[in-house]
This record gives sequence, structure tokens and C-alpha cells, in this order.
Amino acid sequence: MDAGVVGSGTRADVPVPERTASAHGTGWVLRRAVAADVEEIAELRATVMRPDLERLGRYDEHRVRQRLRDSFSTQHTSIIVIGHELAGCVTVRPAGDRQWLEHFYLAPRHQGRGLGSAVLRTLLERTDEQGLTVALDVLQGSAARRLYERHGFVVEAQDPIDVFMVRPPTASAP
Repeated sequence: MDAGVVGSGTRADVPVPERTASAHGTGWVLRRAVAADVEEIAELRATVMRPDLERLGRYDEHRVRQRLRDSFSTQHTSIIVIGHELAGCVTVRPAGDRQWLEHFYLAPRHQGRGLGSAVLRTLLERTDEQGLTVALDVLQGSAARRLYERHGFVVEAQDPIDVFMVRPPTASAP
């Protein structure tokens, strides 16, 4: 699944801090990715995306990993860590007048426990502070779409494979 951040016409870059602790009390931290993370993330992507890609008739054992390797960026990728375990990853990168939130994967044992919502909420708080709109794409029929809709994303466009969604910045609560 891919997602992005859209600005007010200028190219904005949401910096990835070296380490960010959860402000939402779930015991996780974000750390900046390093080159050595790429293979573990590629395996995580293959595991997480396999059911949806198979359902769509698009699973290819090599391609699912290579697409991650080809776009991997330590500059824009954060690793989600619980204890000393890689629990997931997420990338937010500039693309024209947008930043894409993409490669948001959680290990299956960490799904359905609020971690995805907590991480997404943290990322959206950062983009809201900067007045950025977030955009992403998710596979048709993916359960992840519900996560994004709960956080204010709406469909911008879709095709037989992908659903493209956006979320404008929201004002901070008083």
C-alpha cells in the first residue's frame, strides 16, 4: 500500500527523526531505517501483501520483494520497533506536489491491536502541523482501506487494482 502527503503547492518534506517514541502509550518507537533493514522489510512486505495480491491474481514471489528494494529510502523510511523487534515500517516521501505515505506494513502478529492507528495518528499529527494533505494508494479489497477511512482519508480515484485516497490537513484540537 502506498500513501502520500500533499502540500499547498510547494514541495514539502516531512523529516524522519532518528527516533520517535509513541505519544499514544502503546510502547512502540519509530527509528530511521538503515540500509541493512531492506531485506527484512522486503520479507515483511511479501508476507503482508501476499493474500491481497493473490486475491487480485498479481502475486509474484520475486516482484513483491523487488518493488520494495527498488524504492527503499533510508531518508524517508521509519522502522516501527516494539522492544527490540521490528514490528513494521512506513515511508513518507515527497513526490512532486505531494508526499506519498507508502510501504506501511505491520507484522501479522501486531495487526488488529491498534498499532497501525497509533502510528498513522502520529504521522498525521506531523503532517497536520505542517499543513500537508496526505495521499496514498491501497489495493482494492484490502482491509487497510478501513484504517485509512477511519483517519479521514477519502477516495480520490480508483482502478481495478488500486484505490487512491487523500486526507487534507485538519486543524489541531484546542
